[in-house]
Amino acid sequence: MRAEPFAEEALRRDDFLGGSAKIWQPKQGLGYRAGVDPVLLAASVEARPGQDILELGCGAAPALVCLGVRVGDLRLVGVELQPAYAALARRNIAENGLQGEILETDLARPPAELKARSFDHVLANPPYFEQGKRSAALDAGVELAQAGALPLADWVALAAKRLKPRGTATFVQRVERLPELLAALSMHLGSVEVLPLAPRVGRAPRLILARGRKGGRAAFRLCPPLVLHAGAAHLEDGEDYTNVVKAALRDGKPIIFDG
Repeated sequence: MRAEPFAEEALRRDDFLGGSAKIWQPKQGLGYRAGVDPVLLAASVEARPGQDILELGCGAAPALVCLGVRVGDLRLVGVELQPAYAALARRNIAENGLQGEILETDLARPPAELKARSFDHVLANPPYFEQGKRSAALDAGVELAQAGALPLADWVALAAKRLKPRGTATFVQRVERLPELLAALSMHLGSVEVLPLAPRVGRAPRLILARGRKGGRAAFRLCPPLVLHAGAAHLEDGEDYTNVVKAALRDGKPIIFDG
């Protein structure tokens, strides 16, 4: 648990979406840093201006900020357990000129103010690992972000409860936990879709994007993989993202499950 605020010298302000979004986060080795995963998560949410958005476990809010910058005119709410990251999330939302609030609370005990609200879309990047099944990170805050105690099924159940009718819940997760995630999605939501994220053509996916719709009735759909990197291997310095992924990461374009 990271309770004490980050010192200013421990932070850096990074460009996201080609500089359209700017995120304060810890410098390398000083806390949990966002990669491309929350950006791809945000890119896959089919939000429209004027809608209400909730992110569970928002960290410093890179996904919320990227979604807010891409779509515009969204009402953003983030829930974060660790006070230091909640403070960063508030700063990032404010400095990017977005409308939003961060609730500092445990997802296992959501406050009444959250229970009283409903949202058009919920998104989450739950911890990828289960506690005790890997070597723990040295930084307690990083470890909590990577291997939280709350079961994955509880993340899905909370997301479903907070959705408006026909609203969607979208998750990014490691492919190893797909059976667990699918079981929870199928229990609480309908019209479940999975978009595998393959590192390269011919490589097995390592991550997936998955979403369900409250009240959805469509059959389960497994989409063709979204390939992240061009070529068979990384052969030279610099980025080698595919055009679709580069457009999402640098230009703020959406990722469509239909491809």
